[in-house]
Amino acid sequence: MYTKSSYLKYSAYLVVALLIIFVSVFAQNDIPKSILIKKYATGASTFMPIMGMNVHYRDQGNSLDTIPLVLIHGTSSSLHTWEKVTALLNESNYGNKRVISLDMPAFGLTGPNPENKYSYENFTQVIDSLLLKLKVNKCIIGGNSLGGGIAWHYTVAHPNKVSKLILIDASGYPKKNEKGSLGFKIAQLPVINNLLLFITPKSLVRKSLEGVYYNKNLLEESTITRYHELLLCEGNRKAALSLFKNKIEQNTELIKTIQSPTLILWGREDGLISVDNTALFNRDIKNSQVVILDKVGHVPNEEAPKAVADAIYTFIK
Repeated sequence: MYTKSSYLKYSAYLVVALLIIFVSVFAQNDIPKSILIKKYATGASTFMPIMGMNVHYRDQGNSLDTIPLVLIHGTSSSLHTWEKVTALLNESNYGNKRVISLDMPAFGLTGPNPENKYSYENFTQVIDSLLLKLKVNKCIIGGNSLGGGIAWHYTVAHPNKVSKLILIDASGYPKKNEKGSLGFKIAQLPVINNLLLFITPKSLVRKSLEGVYYNKNLLEESTITRYHELLLCEGNRKAALSLFKNKIEQNTELIKTIQSPTLILWGREDGLISVDNTALFNRDIKNSQVVILDKVGHVPNEEAPKAVADAIYTFIK
């Protein structure tokens, strides 16, 4: 006859056994970076050795433009998020702007930081190192989501190197009642989030992306595949999970020190970072202006690239 303690012990063994079976059946291996480089490092893609990493970047458009636009992607994204915006800004009717984009450490084809360091200071060092090697002394810098947070931190650290700042649904203030995305919610759950190191189904990526788009019909299958495969790029899941577990600290008060002319661009239907944040940025950055895009979610650069390119061009021309 089972005692209560033996029953609990048996139940624990059963749970562990079922978990092992579940992981063994549904586990997905990392994809070698060499395979993904062949698929996604196309066209203008280049790699630069920086701080122990081969940073994947693209430098496109007018090479004579001495004050290029530098664009930074958000969490679990890559430089590909800017492809449509970049293509427009490179056109003559948009001023043939030079645009530099890069995969930040932990993401895309750049992959993990060998020292497992993910902070705004570290991201700033990577961007500054890249620009120094490209002989860029001054730039216009912009970013979406986490990339927006990185962009304004870079501006605070190097005010003399930033001509203008562009914040697109940017991080910066404490979140309130935003609904968030499924993938981000799971990544923030203790213990359970460790399963993401082994099990990262494409369906989860799809559901997460649907949560950041307002018009889900604009979410292309190739986009879902790219997000999923780059997340599975060797080392990226572990790096991304480390970033979620050790939340990047940011000092909101530093936003008030920004002097650069700033464009605050937002999707009105953003469910991850509320459009209400536009008022906060506009209040704290004295030389700023706000553009809100109706019926657009958290990634306007993907969902409404022409509207984003138009807003950027109007701001910087």
